[in-house]
Amino acid sequence: MKELIKFDALSKSVFVTLDDGRVISAPRGEPIGNILAIAADQYDAQIVGAIVNGYLRELSYPIIYEATVSPVTMGSPDGMRIYRRSLIMLLETAFFMLYPEMTIVIDHSVSFGGYFCRMEGDDRISVAQLDALEEKMRQLVEEDIEIERKEVSLAEAIDYFESMGHEDKVRLLSHRKKDYLRMYYLGEHRDYHHGYMVPSTGYLKWFALEPAEGGFTLRFPRRQSPEEISPLHNYPKLLATFRQYGDWLELLGIDSVGALNDSIIDGRIREVILVSEALHDLHIAKIAEEIAARKENVRVVLIAGPSSSGKTTSSRRLSVQLLAHGLQPFPLEMDNYFVDRDKNPRDAEGNFDFEHIDALDRKRLNHDIRQLIAGEVVQLPKFDFILGISKPGETVQLRKDQIIILEGIHGLNPLLLEELPQETTFRIYISALTQLNLDRHNRVSTTDTRLLRRIVRDARNRGYSPQDTISRWESVRRGEKDNIFPYQENADVMFNSALVYELAALKPLAEPLLRQVPLGTPEHIEVKRLLALLEWFLPVGTEFIPDNSLLREFIGESNLRDFRPWKR
Repeated sequence: MKELIKFDALSKSVFVTLDDGRVISAPRGEPIGNILAIAADQYDAQIVGAIVNGYLRELSYPIIYEATVSPVTMGSPDGMRIYRRSLIMLLETAFFMLYPEMTIVIDHSVSFGGYFCRMEGDDRISVAQLDALEEKMRQLVEEDIEIERKEVSLAEAIDYFESMGHEDKVRLLSHRKKDYLRMYYLGEHRDYHHGYMVPSTGYLKWFALEPAEGGFTLRFPRRQSPEEISPLHNYPKLLATFRQYGDWLELLGIDSVGALNDSIIDGRIREVILVSEALHDLHIAKIAEEIAARKENVRVVLIAGPSSSGKTTSSRRLSVQLLAHGLQPFPLEMDNYFVDRDKNPRDAEGNFDFEHIDALDRKRLNHDIRQLIAGEVVQLPKFDFILGISKPGETVQLRKDQIIILEGIHGLNPLLLEELPQETTFRIYISALTQLNLDRHNRVSTTDTRLLRRIVRDARNRGYSPQDTISRWESVRRGEKDNIFPYQENADVMFNSALVYELAALKPLAEPLLRQVPLGTPEHIEVKRLLALLEWFLPVGTEFIPDNSLLREFIGESNLRDFRPWKR
């Protein structure tokens, strides 16, 4: 056997092993996108990236040595992020070509698959201009122009953005620790983008531009149907909440992460924190005033929102305000209304679906609430999660000044309390609805904000490792998309729980936790992306964060943790 072991030159071919065990032979140095093209028609969605030896890579990544590769399609979270990011590059390129005197801002996401975009300053875009913009984008797609990544010095990048008048990007880069920047080039247009791109415009076939009040919506597919544009829904309440947050940012004088970092360097972060928290207080106080003004009719306050949106702290801060109006909160735990385990619905894989609305005994819930409102004595249920059965709970009777607080994922679903008159309920949607962006073209996903909140909280309060939290996140997100987001506009009011400074405060807590996730695990790909995001933020200590801050729900030491304002 020894004669078979010898020094040799690299062969001209390289072997790529797919995740299903098949092996592809290709010229050494060939981009992974070209290699995967041989199998592209065997996947349900377009391939837009690849995981190469455990690392997420662009399709332009050359395969120099043997590798194990998993294609990344538009049906995956990473794949759809690549697609949407590339679509933004396409949009801003076409916009720059047509309207160089105007500046476009990618503002925030909308739940049915889109980004709300607006013009900077007082500029507006007409329907005719929007039609021309979409036509130009489709022309660029038809031409299949290369989207090229180049590494430039940080000084060169800053000089370029200064020449273009992009002060937000200059401010952001002025705090960058690395002395280089990877920029993307599409024709004569170039920009920095936080994450990977597709190799060329020919990949970007599915999109639409729709007029919206104050701007327009860049629409794109969702992962469940990666080659279809979902029907357009109106979202006036959500849009109004986004505008309110924009007003808050203007009041704070912070319109981007670069401006936030400047405030930290200048020693103004305490002021930023205090004003941010005061704006939260003001909004919660207004919600309480609205409930109090309808106290003769409203007897149930329903609070809903996705994971790690700060529902617990927000409901307790609301309880404080309701007490100030002479209303005594009575929390009713929705979890005690689960049906017995043998009656619980199951998902497509045959597992118990605890987030389905039929997992709740809605008939019992409606009955008990009607009786409580009527001042009757009611024996509440108590669900035994170990045995999976409902047992008798405590016996209660409400006074006239007591108002029921019911918190849960189905709070905005009209089927939950369909037997109650609508005027007896007040519905609140709570979520980190929009976040401070890196710059005008690089969004910070509020989903990432909530995930970082949850990683810090789970490690601190629940004993879950960051790897555990990340591995569960996709399942959590599916439940939100099915049970929460479709009903957002049913809310009487929306509360944006995002805080302008929070990622700077979460950074020193989250980074050490993220680095615990082992290299080579699927969760490490997500860790690498989150760490890259946090790199843009300067850290902020927690000493200036008030004890009743919503952020304390996740970082600890909240003075509302044991707050119990109700009387049984």
